[in-house]
Amino acid sequence: MKLSILLAGALLPAAVFAQAPQAPHTNLKVGDTAPDFTLPSAAGGAVKLSDFRGKANVVLAFFPAAFTGG
Repeated sequence: MKLSILLAGALLPAAVFAQAPQAPHTNLKVGDTAPDFTLPSAAGGAVKLSDFRGKANVVLAFFPAAFTGG
């Protein structure tokens, strides 16, 4: 019983600080032009969004766990 109270007391401060991160504030609205950004490509190197401006539709896909061992 004392151990469980001790563990709960030790984990409580961690739970208080482990809040979900807030999304950054933006003034973008649906239909606005996306701001330019650069990301690493799967083929190596970097790709800028502005490289595709005026060429075609762009699909941005995230695979956060695709290359992990879990």
